[in-house]
Amino acid sequence: MYSQIPTSGAGDFTVTRATVATRVGPDGLIASVASGIPRLDYFASGGVVGCPALLVEPSGSNGILNSTDTTTNWSLGGNLSGTAIDAIGVSGRNITVVSGGSGIGSGAGRYVRFSNNVALASGSTYTLSFLMKKTGAHTIGGFQLIMSSGAIGSGFDVSGSFTSGSNVNTAPTTNRIRRVEQFGTDVYRCSETFTMTAAATGTHLAFGPVSAVTVDTNSAVGTSMGFAAPQLELGSVPTSFIPTTTAAVTRNADAISVSGAVSGAIGQTEGTIYAEFNMQTLGVEGYAIRLVAASFDNSVHIVRSSANLVSLVVRAGGSNVFSQAVAATGFVKAAVAYKSGDIAAFVNGTQVGTTSTSSLTFGASFTAVNLGAFSSGAAVLNDRIRAVALYTTRLTDEQLASLTT
Repeated sequence: MYSQIPTSGAGDFTVTRATVATRVGPDGLIASVASGIPRLDYFASGGVVGCPALLVEPSGSNGILNSTDTTTNWSLGGNLSGTAIDAIGVSGRNITVVSGGSGIGSGAGRYVRFSNNVALASGSTYTLSFLMKKTGAHTIGGFQLIMSSGAIGSGFDVSGSFTSGSNVNTAPTTNRIRRVEQFGTDVYRCSETFTMTAAATGTHLAFGPVSAVTVDTNSAVGTSMGFAAPQLELGSVPTSFIPTTTAAVTRNADAISVSGAVSGAIGQTEGTIYAEFNMQTLGVEGYAIRLVAASFDNSVHIVRSSANLVSLVVRAGGSNVFSQAVAATGFVKAAVAYKSGDIAAFVNGTQVGTTSTSSLTFGASFTAVNLGAFSSGAAVLNDRIRAVALYTTRLTDEQLASLTT
């Protein structure tokens, strides 16, 4: 975030986020970060605490109420019992089946928060997510979101195969996609993304242990699963947890940039941009780093494309002077070096395409470097960045290969 050279501050990034937000801390627990402070997130795949990485996300709102402590204002069905649990820093409840027969769609067999009243617009895509904690031998739990017209529900098996399936689908939805990610020891984040085909209101959200991922029947007596941190937000990606009590809460976008005269950070006629960032198959465009003049017509950027490719582009005078893309997943290291007649890109130690000898003249002076987004709140990476570097010169190919290896 602070430039090593120069030390004057001309290359320092500034951070703007006018709300608190959460991250996974070095202890593996979800923790709050004050407004205007960058989030160094320690989450790694498989629930392992990893190297800290800068988390950059768009704005988001959680419409599920009392999500920060689901032992408050949540109702427990008569066939169930519950005890408070901690799921990586968020208070939840461990649900045990004490008498059988009733599914999570009925009153006796569900753990439910009534009257969330989340407006769901026709044509919009939403993501529902929650933490599920395995507290015994049983590995399958599920949710049901009851709407003003119909309901959707799914089960998730966290035994290791991470299977999932729909157990109810009467609401006006399409394009349902489910995910399971391990977030800690026996803690998993389960999520479902769906698109509304008609307007509706999300009213009740219910959880419970189930016998299979495609049915809503409670498991045998004595089985248990823990649930915490429910979230329902606009968008196709489950973002970091947004705690709520009795009202919906909004987290503002992370805006991180160097602006104004950026000559202290990057060269006007030649330079290099570098980023190490996580590449998930999210299917939406997100910028890791972007050097820009007054408009998109003159820019250099490294971006995750909507086709889930690492795209490396140099634009001048409204045209792509250089454009290459390559498939990659996980944390990748990418660099673009530009100079008239000598433009190249490297990803993970390998040159992407060939060195371009095209003439390069930018039509305007660079005015900003945006980190993790196209601009404030737009085409946000929605992921983690481990490192960035800006150079005022075009590094050699050998240096680029070493930098990205």
